Amino acid sequence: MIRPAAPGEWPAVLALVGASGLPTADLRPEHVGAFWVARGASGEVAGCVAIETHGDHGLLRSLAVSPEARGQGLGGALVDAALGRAAERGIRRLVLLTTTAEDFFQRRGWAPIAREALPLAVQQSSEFTGGCCASAVCLGRELPTAKGEPE
Repeated sequence: MIRPAAPGEWPAVLALVGASGLPTADLRPEHVGAFWVARGASGEVAGCVAIETHGDHGLLRSLAVSPEARGQGLGGALVDAALGRAAERGIRRLVLLTTTAEDFFQRRGWAPIAREALPLAVQQSSEFTGGCCASAVCLGRELPTAKGEPE
C-alpha cells in the first residue's frame, strides 16, 4: 500500500533516497509531507517518491526503491500514485530530471521537454539549480483535467 510518509519515517526515507544515489542535500524533515512511501514485507520503507508543487506544475523527485523490492512493479506503482495525487492537487504538468531512468519514464508516457520551456519557479528549484547534474534529461507529462483529458 502506498500512503503519505509519516514524520517518524523521515530517517528511513532520507536513507533510501541517499542509498539510491539521488540528491539529498536540499531535503529537510519538513519535506516529509511531499513524500509517499510503500512498505516492504518486513515493514521497512521499500520505496518512496515526492512531488514539489510549483503553481500548476509539479516536480516529481526522489523516486527510490530498495534493491530487495526492485523488479516487482513498485517504482511504477509509486509513479502512478504520484500522478493521481498531483492531479488531485490541480497540477497540470509533472516534470522530472533523470540520469538513469529515461526509458522507465518514457514507457509510462513521459516525453522530453526543454528546461527553458518550464515556468521560472521550476527552473529555480533546488533540483534544477543544483540537486541534479546539467546532463540530466528533463521529462514531462501532462495530467488529466477534471474532465479526464490531458489539456
